[in-house]
Amino acid sequence: MSSKREREYERRRYEKQHERQLQAQRARQRRNRVVAGGIAAVLALGVGVVAVVGLTRDRDQQAAQPSDPAGTSAPLPTYPARTGNGGVVPQAELAEARTWSGTLSTSAGEVGIELDGAAAPQAVANFVTLAGEGYFDGTVCHRLVTEGIHVLQCGDPTATGSGGPGYAWGPIENAPADDVYPAGTIAMARIGGDGESMGSQFFLVYEDSQIPSDAAGGYTVFGHITSGLDVVKAIADAGTQDGSERPVTDVTIEGVEIQ
Repeated sequence: MSSKREREYERRRYEKQHERQLQAQRARQRRNRVVAGGIAAVLALGVGVVAVVGLTRDRDQQAAQPSDPAGTSAPLPTYPARTGNGGVVPQAELAEARTWSGTLSTSAGEVGIELDGAAAPQAVANFVTLAGEGYFDGTVCHRLVTEGIHVLQCGDPTATGSGGPGYAWGPIENAPADDVYPAGTIAMARIGGDGESMGSQFFLVYEDSQIPSDAAGGYTVFGHITSGLDVVKAIADAGTQDGSERPVTDVTIEGVEIQ
């Protein structure tokens, strides 16, 4: 092979290798931008003062420990990843276009829920399937947002904000046209700007919140709280651990019963 051919071959090889690296980097960046998943809310705090609150599932942010200059606090525990439904997206038809009711039992109390299989069949099929196999049992609600928007985020078995069932699905279903999520709303978390990135993480809205749509749209509303909203509000009132968005006392899902 001539030196000119060798240079051309090396150039092409380098370009292909560089492109693979860029693709891998983009994939990592997408995975680390998951909301409540990129949920971003803008709240006016008086005349001319605006606070922007991001509810993301960024791996680095979620893995950070509460601030502890003296080094006296124990590190947050780690939890193993789980695969749901064998890593296969449940079929939307399983929701049967009907209303499902059940109970979300947590260490803080019970929360009654109702799921709308007609308005959000894929989300409901996903949630019902995972609940039926005990996927949520023993998982910790890893994120509490108390300013700008008012949500408790759950459904990540790793409690880091970056975990999921081993698959992703979309598109977005039943997002409110006015971007208003009333107290009691149950909705899916996702990656900001990506309507095909939902998995197992969901959020409970405990106070009316306006959550602006992004490039992908709004957030899939698949149910609402029928009882126990006071349980979620009490979790919020207790606040978060210093330097984090983790509830001051860990909130563990002990079980989910759906019928």
